[in-house]
Formats: sequence, C-alpha cells, structure tokens
Amino acid sequence: MLRFIVRRLLQLIPILLGLSLLLFAWLRALPGGPAQAALGERATPAKIAEYNETFGLNESIVVQYLKFLGRAVQLDFGTSTRTGRPVLDEFLDRFPGTIELTVAALVFAIVIGIPLGYVAARRHGGVVDNTAIIASLLGVTIPVFFLAYLLRLLFAVQLGWLPGSGRQDVRIDATHITNFYVLDGLLTREFDASWDAVLHLVLPGIALGTIPLAIIVRITRAAVLDVVNEDYVRTANAKGLSTSVVRRRHVVRNALLPVSTTIGLQTGLLLSGAVLTETVFAFGGVGSALRQAISDRDYSLLQGFILILAVVYVLVNLLVDISYGLLDPRVRTR
Repeated sequence: MLRFIVRRLLQLIPILLGLSLLLFAWLRALPGGPAQAALGERATPAKIAEYNETFGLNESIVVQYLKFLGRAVQLDFGTSTRTGRPVLDEFLDRFPGTIELTVAALVFAIVIGIPLGYVAARRHGGVVDNTAIIASLLGVTIPVFFLAYLLRLLFAVQLGWLPGSGRQDVRIDATHITNFYVLDGLLTREFDASWDAVLHLVLPGIALGTIPLAIIVRITRAAVLDVVNEDYVRTANAKGLSTSVVRRRHVVRNALLPVSTTIGLQTGLLLSGAVLTETVFAFGGVGSALRQAISDRDYSLLQGFILILAVVYVLVNLLVDISYGLLDPRVRTR
C-alpha cells in the first residue's frame, strides 16, 4: 500500500508543475502585463517601471518562473490589490465557508442519492426507476444559478422559511474562532449562532448539491445493476443466504466502489469554489471571492486562489485513489 501511495504522490508533481506553468504564462499574457493588471488606473510608465523592478519582471522568463515557484512553495502568493492583505490570509478566511457549503451539498446528495439509486436498480424498469432517471436528467440539465434563484425566491422571499443570503444573520453577535460558523457555535456554546449557520447552508447546499445528487443516483443505479448480475451474487443466492446478507455483503459493498470514486471527484469539484451558487446567495466563500477578483482585476488573488484550489483538488483525488485502493486491493497492483 505504501508503494501505491508513493507512486500516486510522484504522479502529482508533473500535474502541479504544469498547472503552475499555465498560471504563470496566463499572468504574463495579460494586456499590459502583470504591472498593468496590478496597478490598474495608477499604471503610469514610471509606476510600471518601478513595479517591474520591485518584483523582478525585468529578468528572464526562466528566472521569473523559478522565483514564482519558490514563492509558491513558501506559500507566498502575493498581496490582494483590492484589500491589501496577503492572498493566503484571504484564502484561509474564505475557505472554511466553502468547506461548510461543500459538506452541506454532499450530505444532501449522498443521503438522497445512494438510497434512491439503489431502490431504482432494485425496481428496474418500474415507476421508481423511470422517475429516478427523469429526475437525475433534470438535475443535471437545470442550470445551477437558475435553480438557486428559484429556491431563494420561493423559500426565502415568498415563504420566508429560510434565509436567502450570507453565512449568518448579521444581528447575531457570534464568536468566530475557526471561521467554520457551525463549528464555532458549538465550540463557544452559542447554539443559536450554530443553528442559524446551518439554516443559511440549506438553500445553497441544495442548489449546489443537485448535480452531484443526479450523478450519484445514476452511478449507484448502474453499479447495482452490474453487481446483481455477477457470478458471486448468484452463487450467494444459490447457497441460500438471506436476501439482506446478500445485499449487504455482496451487492452494496461492491456497488459502492465506483460510487465512492464519484463522491470523491465531486468533492474536489465542489471545494474548487461554487462561483454561481455563492454569488446568488451572497455566500462569503472562495467562489464569490473569485468572482469579485475577476470583476476587480485582482490577478494576484486569482492566481493564488487558483493554484491553491488546484492543490486541494489533486490532494482530494489522491485521497480518492487511496480509499479505492483500500476498498479494492486489485487497484494497488495497477
């Protein structure tokens, strides 16, 4: 297993190097160069020359790239031109909100998706199966921002059942220790603040979790249909094992292998920032920060956030590979 993990870690190196090279080239290809992007309206020829001298942009491209890598390894991604704060600090402030939203979306998708996919497969060709297929197709095809606006209009504006924006009610004087608002409320025993943070996660969590839900339903259904026709399942039934034992030990356990991979991949995508969902619900996570950075031409923040999120994504995929290797020993030998 150790060799399997080391092999996967070594495979990440060229991926991250390639991404860093693309980001570096993208920043240098901006109209007017990095100095023009960073200085904006203040970009006079003198200011541009001073900026290039300060940040070593007068040196060769190879030297600039090596320095860029060196700073990235030290977690120095520059300073946000909008807030004047280090990009890493901005990310650490925003990322907990995205993690909470990702967890909410995954809970919604998994709790409904796996049972629904399993039942659809067991009722293959029936009403439940056809309904699950149609619902999953709708879940994939409906744009996230459109669904988000519908949910907000119905449940927040018209019915007033749930909050429609933000991470927490501004009238609540909550203590924030970790920036995980739900966890902070539990740690400080401010349970009203924790519950309010949970309520603020419901609508964006449903909107963000709809596509993963549809994918999980379809993957679970297909996996169960494949497994029930395997020889070992027929053998288990022929031995007279109870239906519950066959389903639990042979069907569900093996069908969850591709499902777990799908969940892991969706986790990486969700952690990369839900720009549309966070924008609709004014949710202070990574996605809304990226949208604001694009609007403000804050390219230092964009570059830093994208690079950090890419590292997060590949690490999540590494964990998926490791978990798959633990669940299925045959994968380790590939």
